[in-house]
Amino acid sequence: MRAIWKGAINFGLVSIPVSLYPATRREELKFRLLRKSDLSPINYQRVAEIDGKVVPWEEIVKGYEYEKGKFVVLTDEDFKRVDIEATQTVDILDFVELEEVDPMMFQKPYYLEPIKGGVPAYRLLRDVLKETGKIGMTKVVIKSRQHLAALKPMGDVLVLELMHFKDELVDSTELRIPEEGRKKSGAKELGMARLLVDELSEEWDPERYTDDYQSRLLELIEQKVKRGGKTPAKAPKATKQATNVIDLVSVLQQSLQEASGGTRKKTGKSSSKPKKTARKKTTKRGKQAA
Repeated sequence: MRAIWKGAINFGLVSIPVSLYPATRREELKFRLLRKSDLSPINYQRVAEIDGKVVPWEEIVKGYEYEKGKFVVLTDEDFKRVDIEATQTVDILDFVELEEVDPMMFQKPYYLEPIKGGVPAYRLLRDVLKETGKIGMTKVVIKSRQHLAALKPMGDVLVLELMHFKDELVDSTELRIPEEGRKKSGAKELGMARLLVDELSEEWDPERYTDDYQSRLLELIEQKVKRGGKTPAKAPKATKQATNVIDLVSVLQQSLQEASGGTRKKTGKSSSKPKKTARKKTTKRGKQAA
């Protein structure tokens, strides 16, 4: 794995040399547009709206549409004037309680690895963040863009997690929630729903949640390659019909009966709910069930 950059974490007079690595990966399948008759790849051209003529790169400029159909052109020099210096340092601005931060603000994690000589200070920062339940707030420049970010401890490592700025989040008050939906659920329904949640609860295991669509798409591609581009016979697909839930109590009772009777759907690792194993589990009410 290649480091994105090597720099330092700074808090107070403490400087910790580190390397920054991606902590996630997502490889989307890439497709090309082809001409149907001979499978020739299709290329794109830059065409002007006003006359449909192809425009060469040297005649293209960047413009901001400040009113409908009205633009102001920005040059490379304009962008340089407002550019944030891409210093490879993580300067902690302040420390805040992790539980006070809206989880929706967190976006993308990166690993921070200590460089030779920085291990004691790295370890100290990681441990003090664990002990205090705080995170270090900072701003970093990655790939020429400034990001809000948080330093968080995770096991033996420090994680730098990019965050959304507050104005990037859509306010939930923009949603049209009916007045009925703002009321608290009835005690009977809530009690039954809690029982159902307890019955369907499992120990956290990220291995059971996989990308079924990606797997099936790759499998289909492999089958088509083996069959010379021909589509294999279509397997029957079960579809769930949407229903309007009116009597919540009866629906909850039926769900509880199916869950406790073992009739709910059990599948392999690709399912979000694999088959339960015989073990004891503690419910929120402190009772133990076999």
